[in-house]
Amino acid sequence: MKPGIHPEYRPVVFRDRAAGFAFLTRSTATSDRTIEWEDGETYPVIDVEISSASHAFYTGTARVLDTAGRVERFERRYGKRGER
Repeated sequence: MKPGIHPEYRPVVFRDRAAGFAFLTRSTATSDRTIEWEDGETYPVIDVEISSASHAFYTGTARVLDTAGRVERFERRYGKRGER
């Protein structure tokens, strides 16, 4: 890497306010706000809208929406599961 052209890579806390979840990782992202972490150190904090703690895919609350009867049309055309 060329010196002086890359952003600083440092520990940063990402916080999902909706789920009350935060994690410490390394990033080049910057923030003016800081937070005191569990280890007593102060780190920059970045608030995010969605994380693995609040995303429907990871929490198991994801639903398949059938807006146009596609499942029924498929079953009429090709038969239901388990039928021969």
